[in-house]
Amino acid sequence: MTRVCIYGAGAIGGNLAAKIASSGADVSVVARGAHLAAIQANGLVVETLTETLTARVKASADPAALGVQDLVLVTTKTPALPDVAARIAPLLGPDTPVLFVINGIPWWYCDGLGGPYAGTKLDMLDPTGVLHDKIGIARTLGGVVYAACSVPSPGVVRISSPHNRVIIGEIDNRITPRAEQIAALLKASGIEEKVSTNIRADVWTKLLVNLGSAPVSVLTGAPVNVSMAELPIEQATRAIYAEAAEIAKKLGSPVSLDVEAWIAAGKRLTHKPSMLQDLELGRRMEITTLFEATLALARLAGVQTPVLDLVLALCAVRARAAGVYG
Repeated sequence: MTRVCIYGAGAIGGNLAAKIASSGADVSVVARGAHLAAIQANGLVVETLTETLTARVKASADPAALGVQDLVLVTTKTPALPDVAARIAPLLGPDTPVLFVINGIPWWYCDGLGGPYAGTKLDMLDPTGVLHDKIGIARTLGGVVYAACSVPSPGVVRISSPHNRVIIGEIDNRITPRAEQIAALLKASGIEEKVSTNIRADVWTKLLVNLGSAPVSVLTGAPVNVSMAELPIEQATRAIYAEAAEIAKKLGSPVSLDVEAWIAAGKRLTHKPSMLQDLELGRRMEITTLFEATLALARLAGVQTPVLDLVLALCAVRARAAGVYG
């Protein structure tokens, strides 16, 4: 996998693009606007806690300018996915896998879901069917990332946490040669990696982390550590963790999360979650995949979620008022 395209070279995508390029892979990125212009002029700059890395990568707003790839990583925000599906074809050869490294409940989540939930569909995740039609399940892998990143200025990605981990998995939970090849690529790039045998459980684990920090930060407008310093917010966060974990358990993907460790980490984390960054910058927020889909699955599983219902409704109202949702 020598030709790798990162579709959406923002905070997470830019971080991954620079790291993978440092391993010697032929990396290109799909970006836009001032961010694209800065990457084309000065390279992609990634500021970590210990170093600054500059990667010279091919960059274009037009996927057709980049050619067929051996691997595509989609790292856009989920509201952009229909546009990605409509424009991704020039990057795809017959066997090009597409790894979706995104937040929330992914569009492929219900495909292959077994047990009493077999055949379930959440139309909100792919309302026009364009992701299934243009990309398809056969070439899709799921991905989960742990990295606190932001874009402080065009062309620059800042990482405010030492953690940099990507979990990948086939939709049917098999260990396949292509999944192992992607993991090897990430490892060679200095990225902690794991091939999952239950990618949905990993999706839920990350979702718990997001739900425990993003909604409260959206409502307070403060970094995680400032919000978590308030005892009632800490107590509400524990309730959110418990409710979301119960949904995952009922759906057959129980999570193993050290809540106390994450609470302690949150009290030290000066990072603003990406959802708050989106609100402040006037970008469309990932309300559907993080909030609507979570509550839809709760109703499907028969789980009562009073704290999630209230907190997520308040966030949705805030997002509508800001014109970044609905």
